[in-house]
Amino acid sequence: MIDSKGYRPNVGIILCNDEGRVFWAKRVGMDSWQFPQGGIHPNEDPKDAMFRELREETGLKNTHVEIIGRTRYWLHYKLPSRYIRKKSLPLCIGQKQIWYLLRLTADESSFRFDCAENPEFDGWRWVNYWDPLKDVVFFKRKVYRKAMMELGALLVSDKVPIDPDGYLANDIFSEF
Repeated sequence: MIDSKGYRPNVGIILCNDEGRVFWAKRVGMDSWQFPQGGIHPNEDPKDAMFRELREETGLKNTHVEIIGRTRYWLHYKLPSRYIRKKSLPLCIGQKQIWYLLRLTADESSFRFDCAENPEFDGWRWVNYWDPLKDVVFFKRKVYRKAMMELGALLVSDKVPIDPDGYLANDIFSEF
């Protein structure tokens, strides 16, 4: 499903633990890391897509997490021209994403990478909140930063039972 401007609708997931660290997943057979994400099916609500992708990519169910927030608007990124399949129609030039910030409420033993026919990930680790900006593929870096800035601000709320030190401690703004 590609919109009229060439963007594929997608959801992104920032999953954190109570220490404010985030789930960082290793793509199968690669030394490439990213947050869980995936496409939205036709007539699928972004929230439903997020829970489906969460289950497929991490094994977590909606009962294993709490939604802290989501981005207010679609965030867009363009693919580098070498990744655009120019012979595919409609032409997809990038993705538009709704991002969710979740808190893990279950035990870490709930993670499973065998819930999809073709697993996305074969490893994971908890990392400091801003670390993904250093490791994610270059063309996703700006959209990650936008999502992380908007959603990370929620971690300093008294209503969220997460230690905000990971969000507040790093001077990421001077690095990127």
